[in-house]
Amino acid sequence: MVVDQPTFSVLGALDVRASGRPLRIAGTKPRILLASLLLHANHVVGADLLVEVLWPRHRPRSAHANLRTYVSSLRGVLDAAGARIQARPPGYVIELAPGQLDVLLFADLIARARAAGRTEEAVDGLSRALGLWRGTPLADLPGSPLWDGRLQSLAELRLGAAEELIALRMARGRYADAIGELRGLLKEHPFREDLWQRLILALHWSGRQAEALHAYATVRRQLVTELGIEPGTELRRAHAAVLAGELPPATLPDLPPPAAGTVSGPPSRAETVAGPPPPAETVPHHLPAVPAPGSTPHQLPSDIPDFTGRSEDVAVLTQALSPVERPPDGPPSIVVVVGPPGVGKSALAVHCAHAVRAGYPGGQLYLDLGGTEYAPADPGELLAEALRALGVGEAGLPCTVRERSALYRSLLAERPMLVLLDDAAGAAQVRPLLPGNGCAVLVTSRRRITELPGALQLELDVLSPEEAEEFLGRIVGSERLGREREAASAILRACGYLPLAVRVAGARLAGRPRWSLGVLRQRLEDEAGRLGELRAGDLEVRVSFDRSYRLLPDDAALAFRALGLLGPQSLPGWVVDAVLDRHRADDVTDVLVDVNLLQLVGTDPIGQPRYRLHDLVRCNAREKAGGAPERHALVRVLGAWMATTESATARLPTTLFSLTSARATRWNLAEDTLGRLTADPLSWFDAEHEALVGAVRLAVDAGLAESAWGLAAALVPYFDLRCHFEEWQSTHRIALDAARLAQDRHGEAAMLRGLAQVCLYQDRYAEATEMFRRSLTIFHELGDVRGEATSICGLGAVNQFCGEHLRALAYFRRALAMFLAMGDQSGEAYARQAIGRVCLASGDPGQASKWLGEALRLARELGDSHREGCVSMQFGRLHDLAAEPERAMRFQGHALDIFEGLGDLHCGAYAMQSLGGLQVVRGDQSHASDQLERSLLIFQRLGDRSGEAATVQKLGELHRSAGRTRLAQDYLHHALVLRRELRGGADLAGVAEPSAPFGEGRWSRDAVPPPLVLDGNAVE
Repeated sequence: MVVDQPTFSVLGALDVRASGRPLRIAGTKPRILLASLLLHANHVVGADLLVEVLWPRHRPRSAHANLRTYVSSLRGVLDAAGARIQARPPGYVIELAPGQLDVLLFADLIARARAAGRTEEAVDGLSRALGLWRGTPLADLPGSPLWDGRLQSLAELRLGAAEELIALRMARGRYADAIGELRGLLKEHPFREDLWQRLILALHWSGRQAEALHAYATVRRQLVTELGIEPGTELRRAHAAVLAGELPPATLPDLPPPAAGTVSGPPSRAETVAGPPPPAETVPHHLPAVPAPGSTPHQLPSDIPDFTGRSEDVAVLTQALSPVERPPDGPPSIVVVVGPPGVGKSALAVHCAHAVRAGYPGGQLYLDLGGTEYAPADPGELLAEALRALGVGEAGLPCTVRERSALYRSLLAERPMLVLLDDAAGAAQVRPLLPGNGCAVLVTSRRRITELPGALQLELDVLSPEEAEEFLGRIVGSERLGREREAASAILRACGYLPLAVRVAGARLAGRPRWSLGVLRQRLEDEAGRLGELRAGDLEVRVSFDRSYRLLPDDAALAFRALGLLGPQSLPGWVVDAVLDRHRADDVTDVLVDVNLLQLVGTDPIGQPRYRLHDLVRCNAREKAGGAPERHALVRVLGAWMATTESATARLPTTLFSLTSARATRWNLAEDTLGRLTADPLSWFDAEHEALVGAVRLAVDAGLAESAWGLAAALVPYFDLRCHFEEWQSTHRIALDAARLAQDRHGEAAMLRGLAQVCLYQDRYAEATEMFRRSLTIFHELGDVRGEATSICGLGAVNQFCGEHLRALAYFRRALAMFLAMGDQSGEAYARQAIGRVCLASGDPGQASKWLGEALRLARELGDSHREGCVSMQFGRLHDLAAEPERAMRFQGHALDIFEGLGDLHCGAYAMQSLGGLQVVRGDQSHASDQLERSLLIFQRLGDRSGEAATVQKLGELHRSAGRTRLAQDYLHHALVLRRELRGGADLAGVAEPSAPFGEGRWSRDAVPPPLVLDGNAVE
């Protein structure tokens, strides 16, 4: 037998090996941490759960920091073992192949053994799996209650594998091997009567009758003395079989005879027993009565020759269906395999049924229930079909469904069978077909059938990319696939890894051996024609989907068609409300989920269930969505996104000068739903921002310009706060094109204003100026005073940014007058802050203090904490110029607290930068370096080159003051290069050359002030 030695072992003491040699993991807590991750390998283990395992009683305050330290130390050690711990919210995961960890290898060997059926390969696989156990799992570590469930399931899996191996050995007449294994199990489970029964029979059939009778006496005494009960029926039957000298069953013919020295049958004494074989009722329970010749049905369709993957699913099904896994007189094992059209439910069911068929010599029934037909098969007709297969003539068929079902159960009670019910319509159709005790039933259905008591539900998903590639290779040839692997991957992506689609694609390629894979790849690229390409003979993906669609009620059918228009991203459930123009349409969503046309993909961080259509299902839905009802539904969905976005924006702590589309459609969610979703607006935006960006694209593609630019504009406050500049720019560009195409001048101006703001943040001043001017012109022509004022503010910011303080001041004063005339206090607060900022830059601290004080008062009156943070930064600079470092530190620290509380990384980075500069002056180099390095990372990630340049220069000055001259020169030279790039190579008087002394650079007390904060985000 092969001896397996994985890299990681937990089935015994914790053991880690590198190149076959033990690898030392020092410390109890790192070992406990590693054990916890290994027990759940390839699954994320939450950080809170790990902390509870490591400190079950008294958790230190630094627990999470200590956890990170332990993870870091383990990473260093595990590199030698070829493994790595990954940080993945909300915790950590160790990703391993089955051969690297004994637990995974154990499960894999059992799955393969069960798939091999009752063969020598199965015996070898189970033996290897059990050989991995070296003792009690993790016996060298203190236990944790949080491990108990996992360890218990492993123990049960081990026991089940051991019982299967014993059954296989006894079926081959290898009783001596079985006896040793049974005695070992009985030491662990002394009251398991089924194990005692097998031991007694194994002893008897190996010719050791005296030991068999002694074993019975032992277990009877044990049960009576310790539990006060007599042995059960099956145990007593085994005792009777010994006394009667019953012969053993015949060994399986498909295996070689037992090895030399193995007893394969009883000695001569058993052969002298007079009389015919015992009647059926005296045969041991694991040997079902065999029906008369000619009446044993073996109806399973042929197994799938190129069946691929699904190892975990196969293991689950074969274990659930195995007769070894349940009491012989217990209720039937029922497994329901559900999944979307084309996912391979029937193929898996047939494959697994063949894997366990040897355990059902009484026969196997197969019934096609026609659940996706217009008229599913009637239970009465199905029962008649089954009874005829069981040998009942037409004259013997009862008239009613109830009577037929009773006869069916009676016949199957005499000979336990495997029943495969394919394509079930629902529980009502299945119930009359359920046999009595001792049988197994395997049901496939597109509809979730959860009403059957005790049924195991297995939900089937598409193949993994690796499995799909292997499957395609089996159809078209691995060499052909290997020559065009990139094209093959594209074909599989276009198929959505759906087995039916992969088979059809493979069939098309197999039928055209002179095609390159690139031909089919190109044909599948267009979603509009994709389903038309996925057709080969009588195999057609579209037809498979249509069989489910045609059974939908009208409102579910409309929802399905409309969802096909909404793109590939996941969507919240309330979208169906908007589609159907009614609140709480969960019943329709449930219909689509239950028939597996709509996938429930999970729950988002704010507690919403999220749904999506498989890509090919979505193509099918889009093909059907060409009418006015779907168009109106799309408009309502976009209106719901718009109304909900505006509601969430109103709850944000700050808003940029918002520009809205008054004429765009709104559709309001139910009041309680809206309140719940937007109670934490940032969390809602974080959960939905991909869907919202997708909604802008949908509006553009549908020619709904007002909805497109209105939604893009409504998203600006969130994009601004979270620094999502790429999404901001992409949504505004496509919405700008849509507005121009529709000759929507207001939308054009709003999008130009938003794009100009992004250019300003990214130091593209010429582009920003041009767009601000164009938007200003359009707003002025339209008479939109507020839009005009916001564009003027943008021009003021650009001029201040470029050092044109007088021009900037003129722009800001003009905007202030317009805001005052409109009574817009938010705009007034911004303009006063901007004027104070220019005064500060112009060397007039008195005027700066006056204007900034007014801005701060207004911000506090309005409850605008973000504006308060912006003004606080400037007051910090003012006190710095006045040589009041403590007050400057307090203001900058207050600003940083505000920005971090609001989740504004960009403004927070500028506050860190200012604090770092102050700490440099104070000589607090450690804290200064930390603040500046953090701000530098943020500026680099956001593409803010001016912020990056200023921070790099401060770091250079810090290193120079610490005597690190060469490092300082590198930083200062890099800052100079960045400045020259920003201004097209022009010399900048405000940028310190590498040789300048500390404090004489751009941010010295005589230079211009630090970055301008422009409503909701920071610019230099």
